[in-house]
Amino acid sequence: MVDYTARRTMMVDTQVRPADVTKFNIIDAMLTVAREEFVPAAQREAAYMGENLDLGQGRVVLEPRTLAKMLDALAVSRSELVLDVGCAMGYSAAVIAHMAEAVVALEQDEAMAAEAQEAFVATGADNAVMHVGPLADGAPSHGPYDVIVIEGGVSTVPEALLDQLKDGGRIAALFMDGELGEVRIGYKRGDTISWRMAFNASAPVLDGFKREKAFQL
Repeated sequence: MVDYTARRTMMVDTQVRPADVTKFNIIDAMLTVAREEFVPAAQREAAYMGENLDLGQGRVVLEPRTLAKMLDALAVSRSELVLDVGCAMGYSAAVIAHMAEAVVALEQDEAMAAEAQEAFVATGADNAVMHVGPLADGAPSHGPYDVIVIEGGVSTVPEALLDQLKDGGRIAALFMDGELGEVRIGYKRGDTISWRMAFNASAPVLDGFKREKAFQL
């Protein structure tokens, strides 16, 4: 029988803490949320590996280090509303639910969204709201948001998503350039987003977040 609690502790001790993530609410959430409940049954054995977990069709569950460092840089508080873009089967949203007042979990794959909803119920994430729709459109009916997290690579962030961020809000996005990428934190002031580099990571670029190639004769 696999001791997932021990694996969860090892994940935090060997992947999260060494990445200079020390905020109690992040550590507590990642020790609490059963990551194995939010991955395909055939991949439960790999749930706590220190790399992106491939879900197929260009989708991944971000490695624990990347998610933890994103949340550390965003400094999510208990009074905030968060939009989790591309939540897949819901792990990231369940972690954020432990830290925020509420999280809107956005997923466009209906099968993964259904799995996420079941996992939210099973794990008691009752402040996570499932929203099914195109990732690039966001979830404007629930916004505006204090924080937006994008769970995958981007080459550009759609204006529709940025418009759903409150004035003074923050957004985390993993900008990819070929195989290499960097997570940047965007701060909204009025109609302007100022981006600051946070750390290096990588993930496949999500549908709807690829820059249109310029037409050339």
